[in-house]
Amino acid sequence: MEYRRLGNSGLQVSVLSFGSWITFGKQIEDNTAEKLMSTAYEGGVNFFDNAEIYARGQSETVMGNILKKMNWERSSWLVSSKVFFGDGGKKPNQTGLSRKHIFEACHASLRRLQVDYIDLYFCHRPDKNTPIEETVWAMNHLIAQGKILYWGTSEWSAQEIMEAHMVARENHLIGPVMEQPQYNMFYREKVEVEYAQIYKNPGLGTTIWSPLFSGVLTEKYLDKFPKDTRLGLEGFDWLKERSLKPEHMEKVHHLNDLAHAIGTTLPKLAIAWCIRNPNVSTASLGASRPEQLQETLGSLDVLPLLTAEVNERIEGILGNKPAAPAF
Repeated sequence: MEYRRLGNSGLQVSVLSFGSWITFGKQIEDNTAEKLMSTAYEGGVNFFDNAEIYARGQSETVMGNILKKMNWERSSWLVSSKVFFGDGGKKPNQTGLSRKHIFEACHASLRRLQVDYIDLYFCHRPDKNTPIEETVWAMNHLIAQGKILYWGTSEWSAQEIMEAHMVARENHLIGPVMEQPQYNMFYREKVEVEYAQIYKNPGLGTTIWSPLFSGVLTEKYLDKFPKDTRLGLEGFDWLKERSLKPEHMEKVHHLNDLAHAIGTTLPKLAIAWCIRNPNVSTASLGASRPEQLQETLGSLDVLPLLTAEVNERIEGILGNKPAAPAF
C-alpha cells in the first residue's frame, strides 16, 4: 500500500480507501461488511469513509459495530462522516450546515460509530441557506472540543472552498483540509481543472469517490444488465440513467480491450488511472463482495503499466481531456 499526505496536513492516508455508500446497511449483510473491512485493513487500507445519510445512519451503525469488534489500534485507522443531508429527518434544522445541525449530526455519528472522535468530517454539500462563517466556526468548535480532527467539503466549487478559507484566515481558524469530489475517466473537470490552483495554495487533499463510475468501468455491464448491483437498486434509477449511456458503454468496451492487452482488468486500470494523478490523496473503493475488493486493492500494481503510450491510447478512447487551466 502507498500512503499520501492529505493536502497540506501531516495526516497520511492510504491511496486506496474503503467506502460504505449504498452497500452497508442496505445492499449487503453485516457479516459481508465485516469481511470487506477486514480485507481492506489487511490490505493496508487505513481510511474508512461514511456519512450520516448513508442508509439513514444504519451504515455508520454497521461500521461502528465492526470497528468495535475488530479492536484494531485506534491510531492505525481513520474514519469519516459527512453532514448535510441528515439521517432521514425532514423537519427544519435536521439537514443543512447550521451550527445546530452540525453539532447534533456529529454527536449522532459519534454514537453510531462508537468512537471518541471522527478523523475526517465533511460538509457533504454547500448550504446556500447558512452563512459560511457559521459553518467554519462550527467546524472549528468541534475541532477545539476534540470531536473531529480535520474538516473538509464534498462537491463544493473551488470558489466556495476559497470562501471558507478566507473566513478561516480572517478569524485565525482552520480551513477545510480536504474535498471529496467524484473523479473517474468520465468525470474529470473539477479535479483536473477547477481545483488546480488550490492544490498549491492554500493546499487541498482529495478523497475521490466513484473511481469506477458506479461500476460502469468494470465488465459487469458489457453484455447485459446483471442482478444485485447498485444500479439496479430501488430508488437509484437516476444513477442508472446517468451512468449507462450508450456513449459511455462504447468507450468501456474499448477500455476493456486495452486493459486485457496490457495484462490487467478494467477495474484495476480505471482505479490506477485515477491514483496516477498526484492530486488524488486517496480513491474510495466500494464493493459488495470480498473478491471484488481483493481485485481492486491490486490496482497499485498497474501503475507501472500506465506508460506514456498507454495513457495516450486511453485519452484517445475517452476523448474528454479537459482544457488545461490558464493561470
